[in-house]
Amino acid sequence: MTDTDVLVVGAGPVGLTLAAELRRHGVDCRIVDRLPDPQPHAKAIGIVPRTLEVWDTMGLVDRVLDEAVPHLGQIVYVDGKARPQVELTLPPEVPYPFATLPQCTTERLLTEHLARFGTEVERPVELQAVDVRPDAVEALLAHPDGRTERLSARYVVGCDGAHSLVRKAAGLTFDGDALPELYMIGDVELDWELPAGYSMRSVTLDENGEMDDMLVCIPMGARRYWLSMLRPNSQATPATPASAPASAPGTGTGTTTTTTVTAATTENSPTTSDDTTLGSGSGKGPDLGQIQAVLDRLAPEVTTASALRWSSAFRTSHRLVDRYRNGRLFVAGDAAHINPPIGGQGLNTGVQDAHNLAWKLALVVRGLAEEDLLDTYHAERHPVAQEMVSRTVQHARNVRQVGSGPLNGGAQAEMMLWRQAQLLVSYPDSPLTAAQAENRASAGGPAAGHRAPDCRGLVSDLAAYPRRLFDLLRTPRHVLLLFAGPEHASGQGAEQLEACASAAQGAAHGLLDAYFITAADVPQDARPVGLRPSRVRDAAGEFRDAYAPQDGEAILIRPDGYVSGRFHPATPERVAEHLRHTFV
Repeated sequence: MTDTDVLVVGAGPVGLTLAAELRRHGVDCRIVDRLPDPQPHAKAIGIVPRTLEVWDTMGLVDRVLDEAVPHLGQIVYVDGKARPQVELTLPPEVPYPFATLPQCTTERLLTEHLARFGTEVERPVELQAVDVRPDAVEALLAHPDGRTERLSARYVVGCDGAHSLVRKAAGLTFDGDALPELYMIGDVELDWELPAGYSMRSVTLDENGEMDDMLVCIPMGARRYWLSMLRPNSQATPATPASAPASAPGTGTGTTTTTTVTAATTENSPTTSDDTTLGSGSGKGPDLGQIQAVLDRLAPEVTTASALRWSSAFRTSHRLVDRYRNGRLFVAGDAAHINPPIGGQGLNTGVQDAHNLAWKLALVVRGLAEEDLLDTYHAERHPVAQEMVSRTVQHARNVRQVGSGPLNGGAQAEMMLWRQAQLLVSYPDSPLTAAQAENRASAGGPAAGHRAPDCRGLVSDLAAYPRRLFDLLRTPRHVLLLFAGPEHASGQGAEQLEACASAAQGAAHGLLDAYFITAADVPQDARPVGLRPSRVRDAAGEFRDAYAPQDGEAILIRPDGYVSGRFHPATPERVAEHLRHTFV
């Protein structure tokens, strides 16, 4: 017997997302954090459209939208002269834009969301040791009253940042390096008249055309901005590359290794050098006078900085684990990857790590999936982090030659914008996708492994208003969409689709919702036989445009909002066989 199913270590945005999703999926978990209180700092502030979609699925997005600020684009100056303005504009079928939200607010909203499931963050509770056993993980926790607790959990997930003890206990390497530039950041109010919702980037170039001074101001609402600046004498020598020990106990799915790692073991680890974080904000950052001096040099109009809330100084680093899992230990977020803070990619990638892992852990914990389902977490998320770290490092290096930054127009601008929005993240090579190879060549719309896009104008029998597809996907279950054109809206065609729905629900142990989506040109009185799956009508034709479904096709969507498979013609055998790659 274990004390809890999952222990989540670290209560930043990633750990809070994971804990909330585990609870939404019905899994018992505890979440601990060594700090007595959440840090009241802006820190990571960029929220990309895909993360807003994730929070929509979780049932959190409305509260986020009440407090976030739209990020509409960037105004660019080079040597005091205006350059083409960057617009962060996505097509209208993408439901959410780019936004900014201080990390402290993100954590508050996630903490309140988690509390609705009856789970509170335990503070200050520090993980001091991890002992991996064949059938469980024993964690030694230190409580503020001096008491120590030995907690037994089936799995432990390290969301405990760049200095992660869980990562070291798992024997994962964390290779990377630090870039030479030193930066200062500050959270201040500015009294200028620049357009609301736009960030501002101002740089000066030396005689070689390389950047020698920089100021970036990102809006957070009510004249408050997050400022990033080059620190004087920023051409420091890069830190020595560091990594955790290469030897790792056990294998990715091992259950026979026992290993113990304590906080003392990691105290002098090379991965705990200061180059791995954005700084502590403990007095090392710039004061208002230093920030004002940068504004006086680089701001496009006269402005005064005031109401400094927080500042820090840091060196940009990049690191990536070799594996996301070793047996019963997992890592997510900054414990797995750190990168230059360009485009808000780090926090958003971490939140999506947690969203990917939670539903898989839930199925295994509940005995509805085999242990090897958990290997797909690394298979899917490691390539995403690898691409993200590589891209942001390249942007950080290029910024010295390209004054307007990574989104400076040109033929690749639209693709780069979608990539920054993390709407191009996909898992075409996942073991969960590769099992249906023919799904890669679907007639149109998203193929298996790709993000399931939203669409509007779905009309149901019991609602007088149109619904979004995301309304149907706001569930911890798989969702099966059965498209019924003229041939499958009634009669034998409808019976075939109904049989697919029954087979799918059986293969998924009931953890699946099925919907008939009838084409707009199907008469409203045509009904699938039995009406066991709910029926919605594609009245606006947006589902047809987004998914290009064929009459009688079944589209299976995972709990994290990615297409699991497409089946045409849909048969009960094909759909059920595919689900058996996930469910026992």
